Amino acid sequence: MNDPADRRLRIAAARAAFLTSGESAPPGVPEVVAASWQRSASAGVGEQALAITHYDDLDVTSRLVRCAQPVISRLSEETSDLALSIALTDSRARVLSRTDTSRTIGLLLDKVSLSTGFGYAEDSIGTNGIGTVLESGTSVHIQGPEHFVEALQPFACAGAPIRDPLTGRVEGILDISCLIEQSSPLMHSLVRSAARSIQQGLLVDHSQCQQALFDTYLRVDARSNEAVVAVGDSIVMTNTRAQHLLGGEDQSVLQEHARFLMARHVAPTDEIALPSGLRVRIRGTRIMVGSDIAGLVAVVSALGTTTETGLGTDAEPLADYVLPPPHGPFAGGSVPLPRAGSPAPIAEGRTPAWRTAVADIERAFTGLEPLLVIGETGTGKFTLLTELFHVVHRGGRSISFDASDISTTSYDDAEEALAAATAPTLYVIRNIDELTTDGVDRLARFMLAVVEAETRVMVAATLSDQGLESDLPFRDLLSYFQTSVTVPPVRQRSADIETLVTRLLTELAPQRDVRLTPEAMALVCRYSWPRNVRQMRDALATTLLKKPVGTIEATDLPGYCHTTARRQLSPLEQADRDAVIAALKAAGGNRVHAARALGLARSSLYRRLKEYGITTV
Repeated sequence: MNDPADRRLRIAAARAAFLTSGESAPPGVPEVVAASWQRSASAGVGEQALAITHYDDLDVTSRLVRCAQPVISRLSEETSDLALSIALTDSRARVLSRTDTSRTIGLLLDKVSLSTGFGYAEDSIGTNGIGTVLESGTSVHIQGPEHFVEALQPFACAGAPIRDPLTGRVEGILDISCLIEQSSPLMHSLVRSAARSIQQGLLVDHSQCQQALFDTYLRVDARSNEAVVAVGDSIVMTNTRAQHLLGGEDQSVLQEHARFLMARHVAPTDEIALPSGLRVRIRGTRIMVGSDIAGLVAVVSALGTTTETGLGTDAEPLADYVLPPPHGPFAGGSVPLPRAGSPAPIAEGRTPAWRTAVADIERAFTGLEPLLVIGETGTGKFTLLTELFHVVHRGGRSISFDASDISTTSYDDAEEALAAATAPTLYVIRNIDELTTDGVDRLARFMLAVVEAETRVMVAATLSDQGLESDLPFRDLLSYFQTSVTVPPVRQRSADIETLVTRLLTELAPQRDVRLTPEAMALVCRYSWPRNVRQMRDALATTLLKKPVGTIEATDLPGYCHTTARRQLSPLEQADRDAVIAALKAAGGNRVHAARALGLARSSLYRRLKEYGITTV
């Protein structure tokens, strides 16, 4: 058997030679380590000191943490006579928790920032038992000089991926670290066994959600004579009556709308028109398992048929708006109105959630009600507001400003501004969640003046749905709004994608013959658009730089459109994804050649393809 000290010396010599010459590591260096050294060098990782980043946006109460905690506690008890540290990270190599069996090992690891909140991705830390697991897609045992950065070489670490048993996606990493002198091959076995136990816990947790959804579905179906639909994250159940009532397209739209209702903070009850013309009432029950939403069980009642209606095509042209006063607190930007040859109105759409939002906004404008519009960034909240206002109040004017600017304005002339409102006027406050405490006070005084003046002045505000759970100052203003409307994200508007694309192309390339092939349109429809309409516009604008006229092929679209990732990627991940797609294109789709060009092991490339949802190039 080889002496561990001799082995470490050989590895150290190989590392020194690699850093000096840049050549591939000689025989005797494990393949996973040699590949990691190559990636670390390519990423510009320094060989001496660590470049550690701290993150504040960790979810330390996630399903992963919940399922891992009992396993980590048991492992800690079983190894209490050893000086070990057990770390759990998320899928981005950010440390969620660390449990030490010895104060000494804890103090030493604190010096290299292997602690909660810090990131241990390989492209910033080099070869290690966390980031290298993510890159290689397999468990690793990194000892002493196998670490790329010298600061980590006093340690040995064994890491294993924790995969979701249903999706196969890496949810996190489990890592066991100790001093190099106390390293043992058993560490590798321990960490793999513990990771499998956590995966079993995830499976049970999944089963609890699915079981809760299934049990509720059976109970509702047993006592109902109507159509019943159950929609979860990865499962859909329908009874016979639902299958007879709803065609294939109707079922897809209903499922999409159910997921929209699941995410809202109101009772999941609604009336919608389906693509077939059938109008239905949905009475839903949101199923919760702990703090997680397991799904929605809904009774679907037919209300009759209806014809699709939109903005009237024979309506008179919209009148010009009146310019606002040049000074004062609301001397914001007037909103230009559509002209002849403009794109189709943004309000046009077939998705039930979108049509509901349009109808609710129109009702609020008709009743002159203060209105709060909620939705993800880039969904078109502001454009929808101003467009519908000028439809409801022709000849009116709309003025907008960002909430972040309010604190720098004076409200002394609020009454003067209101008195000047001879025509219906809409003030749009964008991103109300960005208000400071002073801004909230100033805006509250203005809104109170609006109410007391009894003029034809309306106030509407937009809010990112991420701010709903916060305790930011804007919450003190909520009592001033009579109506709130939620605008659905693009990923829940599949029936409107083609209309959106046509509108954006008309806007970006007016009077040009530009169109997408069926394959390109299918790619656009399949992508999740995490930044919504704003990202779709950017993608088409980028494409038009390459293909200003004529037919746009699938290969003309930006690289990220070729993915089906279910989450929004970080800027670093986006750059990595684009590099993978470019390499695959250059290699004609040959994954072996693409991996070689990227300096990746094939397993690392396959992991990226799955993680980023890259389906075609």
